[in-house]
Amino acid sequence: MKEKSEYQNQPVHPVAVGKLMLIGAGVGLFVSLFFVLGGEPEPNWPQLWWIRPVLVVPAAGALGGLFYYNMDHLRAQGGWREIIAYLISLVVFMIVLWLGTVLGLAGTMWD
Repeated sequence: MKEKSEYQNQPVHPVAVGKLMLIGAGVGLFVSLFFVLGGEPEPNWPQLWWIRPVLVVPAAGALGGLFYYNMDHLRAQGGWREIIAYLISLVVFMIVLWLGTVLGLAGTMWD
């Protein structure tokens, strides 16, 4: 049986998945606070209407950070694959963040 070298056992990504998820959640929190603090609530909305967007949008951002982490095997190959991985990661992050924003603000600001 052939043993793997120490180089092969190293993770591809130098940044932990939790850190990337926190960065994505921070972006999501910024987006949700932009909408929550930027407008005046309607009188027929519940009193705590802002809780759902503040929880759902950062969770979607964290999922976008997780996807970025999972695309690292493609990014580590270099060349045109690295460019494709960055583009796919950006597009998926934007789509997930948009869907989280729609889901978080549905029934209130996104009606």
